[in-house]
Amino acid sequence: MRLQNEFMDYLKEKNYSNYTIKSYEKDLNLFCDFLKKEKVDSTQADYNLLRKYMSVLYEQNYSKKTIARHISTLKSFYKYLVKKHFIETNPMLLIKTPKLDKKLPKFLNYDDLEKILSTPDTTTFLGKRDALILEILYSTGIRVSELVSIQIKDINFEDHTILILGKGSKERYVIFGKKALRKLNDYLEARKELKTPYLIVNRYGEAITDRGVRKMVDQVIKKAALSYKISPHTLRHTFATHMLDSGADIQIVRELLGHESLSTTQIYTHVTSESLKRVYDETHPRA
Repeated sequence: MRLQNEFMDYLKEKNYSNYTIKSYEKDLNLFCDFLKKEKVDSTQADYNLLRKYMSVLYEQNYSKKTIARHISTLKSFYKYLVKKHFIETNPMLLIKTPKLDKKLPKFLNYDDLEKILSTPDTTTFLGKRDALILEILYSTGIRVSELVSIQIKDINFEDHTILILGKGSKERYVIFGKKALRKLNDYLEARKELKTPYLIVNRYGEAITDRGVRKMVDQVIKKAALSYKISPHTLRHTFATHMLDSGADIQIVRELLGHESLSTTQIYTHVTSESLKRVYDETHPRA
């Protein structure tokens, strides 16, 4: 349990989102319950014991996606234990992740996007804030955890860039356009009396949380009367899809999204391929 708590502290230091940390904690609690029954410590678990744990998860009818998440959690945990010299070898190295069915990311079409972006009532302070949140998420493609960490000093108004602290405490710059700049200036004028260094605040003038942003997006979707549910992450997917649709280089999109691997970004090329096929089928006389 002590090592688990130290691992959680390590994830916080590395700027992982609260959502990710809670998921890791939930997975590790289940794993620790299993270890107690087996009467072993996490540092004593070997490949065979971990295989047994995987079998238990399968027997409890967890989905492939959930099992894949548990494996990812344990791989990160044991990688940490090796890094901190609690163990010499990582027993998770040979555990394979189940192959998942490819699920293309959901993104918004231009009409629905405009409907969402124009929903907040910008005659009020919270409306100005909500309009800015939605604009930044779409204009930059950043994650919610990155948005709530932005401080005013991170914004370069001349270059139209924002310094982002991403996963693993890795820094990168993202770019925003004229529309985002107008909403940013409008919002900053409305909150100029507030002392907090953080850009986005809640109704009490304090730094907003991930949960606060998600709740706000849910409310906007309800007001916009969309027929389907989206999350703040959908705006990130929409940013990437629209960029590639408009001819952006995939390496540039990868850098803006903060992806370590190009293969992570390539999922959006599948989305744009599907979009191209649909347009072809609908418009070409020989389709």
